[in-house]
Amino acid sequence: MAEQLNPFKIAQAQLDKAAKKLDLDPQMHAFLREPMRELSVSIPVKMDDGSTKIFRGFRVQYNDARGPTKGGIRFHPKETIDTVRALAAWMTWKCAVADIPYGGAKGGIICDTKHMSQGEIERLARGYIDQVAGFIGPEKDIPAPDVYTNPQIMAWMMDEYSKIKGYNVPGVITGKPIPLGGSLGRGDATAMGVVYTIREAAKVLGIDLNGATVSIQGYGNAGYNLARLLTNQGCKIIAVSDSKGGILHEGGLDWKAAKEHKDKTGSVIGFPGAKQLTNEECLITKCDFLVPAALENQITGKNANSIKAKVVAEAANGPVTPEADEILSSKGIFQIPDFLCNAGGVTVSYFEWVQNIYGYYWSEEDVYKRLDKKMTKAFYDVYEMAKKESVDNRTAAYMVAVNKVAEAVELRGWI
Repeated sequence: MAEQLNPFKIAQAQLDKAAKKLDLDPQMHAFLREPMRELSVSIPVKMDDGSTKIFRGFRVQYNDARGPTKGGIRFHPKETIDTVRALAAWMTWKCAVADIPYGGAKGGIICDTKHMSQGEIERLARGYIDQVAGFIGPEKDIPAPDVYTNPQIMAWMMDEYSKIKGYNVPGVITGKPIPLGGSLGRGDATAMGVVYTIREAAKVLGIDLNGATVSIQGYGNAGYNLARLLTNQGCKIIAVSDSKGGILHEGGLDWKAAKEHKDKTGSVIGFPGAKQLTNEECLITKCDFLVPAALENQITGKNANSIKAKVVAEAANGPVTPEADEILSSKGIFQIPDFLCNAGGVTVSYFEWVQNIYGYYWSEEDVYKRLDKKMTKAFYDVYEMAKKESVDNRTAAYMVAVNKVAEAVELRGWI
């Protein structure tokens, strides 16, 4: 039977597996399988040629038992409500694993910003906020940047929300530029969190990071920062890829020159001195650490048997399917599941929100120190659960997270 790649079905299947191990109450299980609230909107945008185009947008608030919901907004031509639902579910578990007092949410707009002007993107961003303003807020639901969104787009969204409210509301959105209440350390927070979990995985597995080989699928903001930070840890980046293909150099790539080449040409392909790879070949390169940092469903039942890494560190959301999980586990590959591995971004978003609320801002050193403490504790919470219950790391991460959310739901008297 063909593998089911609907992202929300995958998220539900992962929850079901953990619920069985936890012997979760059936009513609680049923409640946690579905989002609490969903909003679908139509956004009219005046285009540069004078025409008006209607864009479709979504916001899903999965569960707010532990606090206001939190999650990014994606601008993507293939966005779907099921992708947004899945990402909102994963945000719920991510915040719980990192022990942040948030629930999970996600937003998305079906659009292709590569074919839009800055003015059109700004009008789309503001139009989205006009439609969802009653649904979000610093004590209700706090968006952030995600795929194809950035600090400038967050600035426009924060400004639009503030105009609607009639006063400045920096805490409505995180991932903002520093002059508008953004947090130091937010730009590379996701990558930094991945590095902290890779560091701890190396310790428990006895892998020396000095000279450890790394392959990174996805060479955008997260992938580039990962290459930089892991090189600083002594790792050797041997392969990277983007949406058009990849490159390999077993002696180690110059991560900075590869990024400059991509910025100049639009892809890492053709980087001097490197062998050209397909995206698929980047995933199956022999290495110590494989870091999928692109989109969901990249490692599936079709290619999981070919993975040659010792560790798969999931910097992207949902890059490994349930069928692939079983195969990787049977091969003895250590996985750092996505909602643990990439929780650095939401953790520093939480720090930004805290700083916005009391109007006092921390140094970058303070941010990294607090992030390290949060990520390290989360890693060992999951690692110890996996050992104690003899389960894989993803199931263990779900067990840790679901326990926390279910406890909050029960204490509130909802179930």
